[in-house]
Amino acid sequence: MKAYSTREVAELLGLDVARVRSLMRSGVVTPQRDDAGRASFTFQDLVLLRTAKGLMDAKVPPRRITKALQALARQLPTDRPLSAVRVQIDGDRVIVRDSASSWEPESKQTVLDFSMRELGEKVAPLARESVQRALRAASSADDLFHAGLESEEIGATADAERAYRDAIAADPGHTAAHINLGRLRHVAKALEEAERLYRRALELEPSHPTARFNLGVVLEDRGATAEAIEQYREAVRLDPRVADVHFNLARLYQQTGDQQAALRHFSRFRALTRDGAD
Repeated sequence: MKAYSTREVAELLGLDVARVRSLMRSGVVTPQRDDAGRASFTFQDLVLLRTAKGLMDAKVPPRRITKALQALARQLPTDRPLSAVRVQIDGDRVIVRDSASSWEPESKQTVLDFSMRELGEKVAPLARESVQRALRAASSADDLFHAGLESEEIGATADAERAYRDAIAADPGHTAAHINLGRLRHVAKALEEAERLYRRALELEPSHPTARFNLGVVLEDRGATAEAIEQYREAVRLDPRVADVHFNLARLYQQTGDQQAALRHFSRFRALTRDGAD
């Protein structure tokens, strides 16, 4: 496995060398040392440090960053490398997602979309009636599709699924309805159906980058790593500006032992996220 020096890590992540060393001292990462005593970082360390930088950019207090990252490191079992999970930042929170669940390392609690649920409950009487009126008045696949979007906005997932299915029934060539229904079925852990819907969307529009990326994610969640890499590579070809595709490729290449490709895509991910922050 390729190792990275302190200076290489700092350059890749856009951090000061002093900040990297500070995070080492705090225990966020514990790199190995070579015979000369120099720190040697793994790709897993890069992921942890990238998360720390995201929290710093979000103005999260240093003590909170250290606590969150230490909790994350403690909770990862030895048989599940950090590269096998997705680490995301939601405001001032660290959210970890694997193929089975999402959780917050600090609280160890499973993450649910309470904000959307509460919104749906508060506005349900009026909002659901509005959606139902839209569904009843729908005269085309596009009308049904937009009713599905409105349903999602209020957290009415079942209504959204029904609207997208009706849109597909009205127009079997409606690519966006296939993609959105696939996404909802993916979230519901109906991975086989989600894959089928994404593949149908790509039959309709082979150059649709979102459908290609989503298919890669569902294949990854189903354990089809080689196929997921193939789809992510095609997504990069279609739109090389999507940072998440490069990050997912970096993770999978790291898992499969292609460290050179992992570094190449991680570097591209870093460049894209740095450009987006400017």
